Amino acid sequence: MGLLILLGLFLFCILIGIPVAFAMAISALATFFYEGFPLLITFQRISSGITILSLLAIPFFIFAGELMLHGGIATRLVRFASTLVGHLKGGLASVNIFSSMLFGGISGSAVADISALGSILIPVMKEKGYRGEYAVNVTVTSSIAGVVIPPSHNMIIYSVAAGGGISISKLFLGGVVPGILMCVCLAIAAYVIALKHKYPSEPFPGVSAVLLSGAAALPGLVTAIIIVGGVLSGVFTVTESGAFGAIYALVLTGLVYRSLSWEKFLTAVTNSVRTTAMVMILIGSAGAFGYLLALYQVPTLLSEFLLSISDNPYAIILMINVMLLLLGMIMDMAALILICTPIFLPIAAATGMDPIQFGIMMLMNLGLGLCTPPVGVCLFVGCAVGKVPIEKAIRGIWPFYLAMLFALLLVIFFPVISMGLPNLIGNG
Repeated sequence: MGLLILLGLFLFCILIGIPVAFAMAISALATFFYEGFPLLITFQRISSGITILSLLAIPFFIFAGELMLHGGIATRLVRFASTLVGHLKGGLASVNIFSSMLFGGISGSAVADISALGSILIPVMKEKGYRGEYAVNVTVTSSIAGVVIPPSHNMIIYSVAAGGGISISKLFLGGVVPGILMCVCLAIAAYVIALKHKYPSEPFPGVSAVLLSGAAALPGLVTAIIIVGGVLSGVFTVTESGAFGAIYALVLTGLVYRSLSWEKFLTAVTNSVRTTAMVMILIGSAGAFGYLLALYQVPTLLSEFLLSISDNPYAIILMINVMLLLLGMIMDMAALILICTPIFLPIAAATGMDPIQFGIMMLMNLGLGLCTPPVGVCLFVGCAVGKVPIEKAIRGIWPFYLAMLFALLLVIFFPVISMGLPNLIGNG
């Protein structure tokens, strides 16, 4: 009965529009009352979820991303990408994807990617003769690179949800090749569509223009090198690297580029505080919710259910992916990482899948949910930025979905894609 109250009340809260974090807290609190537990236990479980030292890296990552979003770094990255790949057929689509790969690796946020790059590139693409829905779909799907390519605060959330025993530096390494692979698959899909619709290409500006734009963009790219390189080299902990990255971003945008005004700085601070508060409330609520799931042995029951259907490892992993895809359509990514990791990670480990590979697979899978209605945060933001009706965008997004699914399947069936760098460098 307790499990029914927990899950039933949670689903009810979601259906009536209550935010996921509060839905988990309300359902957990009601279940604790039903079981007769002291109220103190509820708050202990909530507070224990957010008193982990590595979580301090999240506000630093978010603040660094916001500073770069409002500090003009995106414009320089777009200019660099344009000189590199703008001469290809449908060149602005390739510029969009390549810019997302660069900016996503710095900001670590898909929504920041769309807000920064979409506001620059979508109007330009429409002006050059590209269909509005095509421009939006390219921007939205390529923004998922920010979730997979390090540094990504979702990787820290996954590590915490997995019990804190997974190396964040190895997660960072594990996301590099899958993130690039996903962008390559999207670029191929965009190129094929560009050929079909005869979209234009930009003239090649010359090697000197590439070098000059690259030099202008390099200081921004160094932010990712500082954050990721500091962690991998052991010079910084993940929290220290996040703090140093935020300081560097502040100095770069405020003193070097001089593109960060006082108003933009206040906006970056406000957005960072708001996002951090949302994430921390979510993590705390998930701590109480996850405790009850473990108490009712939900991971064990689900594992037994999946194993009763098939004992084939790939069949089990594919079933997990289907569940994640369906859940990703209706729930927030961070919430699903916190809820699903303790449930599905032991099952995946039982099939022989490494926790690093599972984490990258989960991030890519749930990234699809960011582009899928009815929640689809990235899709809604992209349509708002591009001023394109969401139903119009959905009709043309399926080739990009297929490209992302293909990349996901490669990561599932070929572990070396996500495990090659962690094994090569992480053990070096």
